[in-house]
Amino acid sequence: MGRMDELPEYAERVLEVAELIPPGRVMTYGDIAEWLGEGGPRQVGRVMALYGGGVPWWRVVRSDGTLLPGHELRALEQYRSEGTPLREAARSAEDHVPRLDMKRARWDGGEGGAVARAGDGAHI
Repeated sequence: MGRMDELPEYAERVLEVAELIPPGRVMTYGDIAEWLGEGGPRQVGRVMALYGGGVPWWRVVRSDGTLLPGHELRALEQYRSEGTPLREAARSAEDHVPRLDMKRARWDGGEGGAVARAGDGAHI
């Protein structure tokens, strides 16, 4: 990313974590804040809203599995191409947009052991 040197340090760290999430998996805003050991879901969401266009933004999601309002179709296209687990929308759902299957799609960073949490002596 050519703009990394212009970003606030926290934003840089959030975007680095977003880039680590494997295709077909997701992390919540709160997961990333917990991973970094600072901030919270709102701060991560703000970073993604301001700077997230250059990273796989669709892999950073709300904890209830609903798709990002206004970006549902673009995200859905990505999820389907990556094989991200989805739950079909209920027939009674107004928009008929599927949700993420959070039990199967959520990534804890542990697979492959390539990433260490902030409190483990490694820096992201």
